Amino acid sequence: MNRRGPGLLGAVARTAVVAGTASAVSGRVQRRQQARFAEDDSEQMAEEQMRQQTQMQAARQQAPQQQAAQAPADDLIGQLERLAELKKQGILTDAEFEAQKARLLAE
Repeated sequence: MNRRGPGLLGAVARTAVVAGTASAVSGRVQRRQQARFAEDDSEQMAEEQMRQQTQMQAARQQAPQQQAAQAPADDLIGQLERLAELKKQGILTDAEFEAQKARLLAE
Protein backbone atom coordinates (compact mmCIF):
# COMPACT_ATOMS: atom_id res chain seq x y z
CA MET A 1 0.00 0.00 0.00
CA ASN A 2 1.15 3.40 -0.91
CA ARG A 3 0.01 6.16 1.41
CA ARG A 4 0.00 9.76 0.43
CA GLY A 5 -0.81 11.30 3.79
CA PRO A 6 -1.51 10.45 7.35
CA GLY A 7 -4.68 8.68 6.43
CA LEU A 8 -8.15 8.99 7.78
CA LEU A 9 -7.25 8.28 11.39
CA GLY A 10 -4.44 10.84 11.33
CA ALA A 11 -6.73 13.49 9.83
CA VAL A 12 -9.36 12.81 12.49
CA ALA A 13 -6.72 13.04 15.23
CA ARG A 14 -5.33 16.30 13.83
CA THR A 15 -8.86 17.74 13.62
CA ALA A 16 -9.52 16.73 17.22
CA VAL A 17 -6.29 18.41 18.38
CA VAL A 18 -7.11 21.61 16.49
CA ALA A 19 -10.67 21.63 17.81
CA GLY A 20 -9.46 20.97 21.37
CA THR A 21 -6.91 23.76 21.17
CA ALA A 22 -9.46 26.17 19.75
CA SER A 23 -11.89 25.19 22.47
CA ALA A 24 -9.28 25.71 25.20
CA VAL A 25 -8.25 29.10 23.82
CA SER A 26 -11.88 30.13 23.46
CA GLY A 27 -12.56 29.03 27.05
CA ARG A 28 -9.61 31.05 28.36
CA VAL A 29 -10.71 34.13 26.43
CA GLN A 30 -14.25 33.74 27.74
CA ARG A 31 -13.03 33.35 31.35
CA ARG A 32 -10.85 36.45 31.02
CA GLN A 33 -13.76 38.44 29.61
CA GLN A 34 -16.05 37.26 32.39
CA ALA A 35 -13.43 38.24 34.97
CA ARG A 36 -13.14 41.69 33.38
CA PHE A 37 -16.91 42.11 33.28
CA ALA A 38 -17.18 41.03 36.92
CA GLU A 39 -14.44 43.52 37.83
CA ASP A 40 -16.18 46.29 35.88
CA ASP A 41 -19.49 45.44 37.56
CA SER A 42 -17.81 45.52 40.97
CA GLU A 43 -16.27 48.91 40.22
CA GLN A 44 -19.59 50.29 38.99
CA MET A 45 -21.38 48.99 42.07
CA ALA A 46 -18.72 50.51 44.33
CA GLU A 47 -19.02 53.86 42.53
CA GLU A 48 -22.81 53.76 42.83
CA GLN A 49 -22.57 52.97 46.55
CA MET A 50 -20.14 55.85 47.05
CA ARG A 51 -22.46 58.18 45.16
CA GLN A 52 -25.43 57.09 47.29
CA GLN A 53 -23.46 57.45 50.52
CA THR A 54 -22.35 60.94 49.51
CA GLN A 55 -25.95 61.92 48.76
CA MET A 56 -27.15 60.48 52.07
CA GLN A 57 -24.44 62.33 54.00
CA ALA A 58 -25.32 65.58 52.25
CA ALA A 59 -28.99 65.07 53.08
CA ARG A 60 -28.13 64.34 56.73
CA GLN A 61 -26.05 67.50 56.94
CA GLN A 62 -28.74 69.66 55.36
CA ALA A 63 -31.54 68.41 57.63
CA PRO A 64 -30.03 69.72 60.91
CA GLN A 65 -29.13 73.01 59.22
CA GLN A 66 -32.73 73.46 58.09
CA GLN A 67 -34.03 72.52 61.53
CA ALA A 68 -31.54 74.86 63.19
CA ALA A 69 -32.68 77.69 60.95
CA GLN A 70 -36.32 77.06 61.87
CA ALA A 71 -35.70 76.57 65.60
CA PRO A 72 -34.64 80.16 66.44
CA ALA A 73 -37.61 81.57 64.54
CA ASP A 74 -39.99 79.19 66.33
CA ASP A 75 -38.32 79.95 69.65
CA LEU A 76 -38.55 83.71 69.06
CA ILE A 77 -42.22 83.46 68.19
CA GLY A 78 -42.84 81.37 71.30
CA GLN A 79 -41.07 83.90 73.51
CA LEU A 80 -43.00 86.80 71.98
CA GLU A 81 -46.25 84.92 72.52
CA ARG A 82 -45.34 84.33 76.18
CA LEU A 83 -44.53 88.02 76.58
CA ALA A 84 -47.87 88.95 75.04
CA GLU A 85 -49.64 86.53 77.40
CA LEU A 86 -47.85 88.04 80.41
CA LYS A 87 -48.87 91.52 79.25
CA LYS A 88 -52.43 90.35 78.70
CA GLN A 89 -52.55 88.90 82.23
CA GLY A 90 -51.28 92.21 83.60
CA ILE A 91 -48.01 90.79 84.84
CA LEU A 92 -46.01 93.06 82.51
CA THR A 93 -46.65 96.72 81.91
CA ASP A 94 -46.69 98.14 78.38
CA ALA A 95 -43.20 99.56 78.90
CA GLU A 96 -41.83 96.24 80.23
CA PHE A 97 -43.44 94.37 77.35
CA GLU A 98 -41.93 96.75 74.76
CA ALA A 99 -38.50 96.58 76.41
CA GLN A 100 -38.49 92.76 76.48
CA LYS A 101 -39.82 92.57 72.93
CA ALA A 102 -37.07 94.91 71.69
CA ARG A 103 -34.45 92.81 73.51
CA LEU A 104 -35.72 89.59 71.89
CA LEU A 105 -35.87 91.12 68.42
CA ALA A 106 -32.33 92.53 68.78
CA GLU A 107 -30.82 89.07 69.44
